[in-house]
Amino acid sequence: MPFDALRTPLHALHLRLGARMVPFAGYAMPVQYPAGLLREHLHTRSHAGLFDVSHMGQIQLSPRSGSLTDVARALETLLPIDVLGLQPGRQRYGLLLNEAGGIRDDLMVAQCGDSLLLVVNAANKAADEAYLRAHLTGICEIAVLPRALLALQGPGAEAALGRLAPEIAAMRFMDVRAVSLAGASALVTRSGYTGEDGFEISVPEECAEALAEALLADATVQPIGLGARDSLRLEAGLCLHGSDIDPGTDPVEAGLAWAIPAVRRWGGAREGGFPGAARILDAIATGPARKRVGLRTEGAAPVRAGAPLFAEAAAGEAIGHVTSGGFGPSLQAPVAMGYLPVGLSSPGTRVFAEVRGRRLPVVVNGLPFVAAGFKRT
Repeated sequence: MPFDALRTPLHALHLRLGARMVPFAGYAMPVQYPAGLLREHLHTRSHAGLFDVSHMGQIQLSPRSGSLTDVARALETLLPIDVLGLQPGRQRYGLLLNEAGGIRDDLMVAQCGDSLLLVVNAANKAADEAYLRAHLTGICEIAVLPRALLALQGPGAEAALGRLAPEIAAMRFMDVRAVSLAGASALVTRSGYTGEDGFEISVPEECAEALAEALLADATVQPIGLGARDSLRLEAGLCLHGSDIDPGTDPVEAGLAWAIPAVRRWGGAREGGFPGAARILDAIATGPARKRVGLRTEGAAPVRAGAPLFAEAAAGEAIGHVTSGGFGPSLQAPVAMGYLPVGLSSPGTRVFAEVRGRRLPVVVNGLPFVAAGFKRT
């Protein structure tokens, strides 16, 4: 472990729980606990898992004018989503783009009534903050909040969190609500990155450990590390920034065009106006040249990120590559994601991945591998 690794407010708790710690995005983070990745993954799918995601950035945007509309309008010059239409108590997935239409970061935007709260990826939070300050400082106050972030995920998440705050049962997917949890003032969103129903909980750093222990007192809740978090999101077909999406990837080829609503597309009331708009909106209209796809191997060997993909076993030139890959515990089989030309992206198409000098057959599979369990009504 690097001696200068940052620690989350739950670091001491991780050690008491026997976590194996690894460096991640500059932080010391738990990759797994004594139960192991496989059991942690399956427990989250069947009951409830508690994740420490305090390494992620929480950035608050508050209007200087007193009108949140000014902040929303300004943020739409950076994000291709409908920020103006985001209602109080709701959250939306968004993308920070560069001038070429590439994805600088993906994030969540919550409308909190008097401010917007952005939750950004840990590896990008310093760059995101600098970017926001460069473009929005004259319009809003920008504050990086010193708060912890916990994720409670799985079909048992509502019952477990409901023991502490029964009112959360009324929340639906992407709702945002301020509640009191174990004596702490918390901001809860019904969201997460496992494909399961669940919640992300923002609390003051000094309250994080007591809240985590209160949640873990429920026998249905187990602590879950980064290893299972990654396998869960892969089965759910969710992108990892820096792997499946990056500044060289645009939202259309990544399969994220659903995040760009009609109001921001050609012919919409607020069409374009964000970085890379022409390229992205043209790609929506005409279709991308390549596409993110799911992949299943025909054998038991996993295909890892970086493996080149070929149209034929003896082909000389790669046509794509794998961006995420590993074992899918819910499926008891290897799964992967990667990019292929659109002509080879239909489910059932057979291509070949090169693994340690061998060409292994893989088949294009629809995403997600495991159906989402979000509570939408």
